[in-house]
Amino acid sequence: MTTTPLAIVAGVGPGVGAAVARRFARDGFRVALVARDEARLADLAAQVTNAGGVAASYSADLSDHVEIRRVIAAILRDHGRPSVLVWNAAVWAESPVMALEADAFDRELRLGLTGAATAMRAVAPAMSAGGGTILATGGGLALVPQYGGAVPALTAVKSGLRGFVHAAAPEFAAMGIRLATVTIAGQVAPGGPFDPDRIAEAFFAAHAAPTAEVETVFSGA
Repeated sequence: MTTTPLAIVAGVGPGVGAAVARRFARDGFRVALVARDEARLADLAAQVTNAGGVAASYSADLSDHVEIRRVIAAILRDHGRPSVLVWNAAVWAESPVMALEADAFDRELRLGLTGAATAMRAVAPAMSAGGGTILATGGGLALVPQYGGAVPALTAVKSGLRGFVHAAAPEFAAMGIRLATVTIAGQVAPGGPFDPDRIAEAFFAAHAAPTAEVETVFSGA
């Protein structure tokens, strides 16, 4: 196996996930890209490769715990120990509470919260051998949940994810793994203060920081 560090980006959308993958690749990381959309993954892998990086794509449903364990095992088999895992899977689906279907709510929880825990547990044994970083994409609604009435499921997901990371960080630290969240306190949009590339810099800085912070709040500044 190569000694070039590996970053797994799980939940690669066209915004933050893609920008994070490009940022780590630019610093010499191999990137393993995970999402359901094979065409999007292929396009991003080509972007990374054309820029001189190394990328591999893996299609998986990140709301399915079996699929998560399968794809993590495949990445470890193909590329060896990861140095970084970024969990960026979530969905913005507007629905008032009384119209929220139980199955849809369960899927959002699996995609954004319990799936994250499954992925973290799956990479931890291999990552702990040499240390590493696990970063979860947090949301500003976890800080001000009273403004999440349009997306109560997502608000619950991001609030739960923030709490999980804070609660679990000491246990991961004992294994030599930095567990943290990058909380995006604003609406992601190209060209503005919450441009995906600016957010990606916050993710890389959270990984590279000499001291471990459990939470980085990106406020667009």
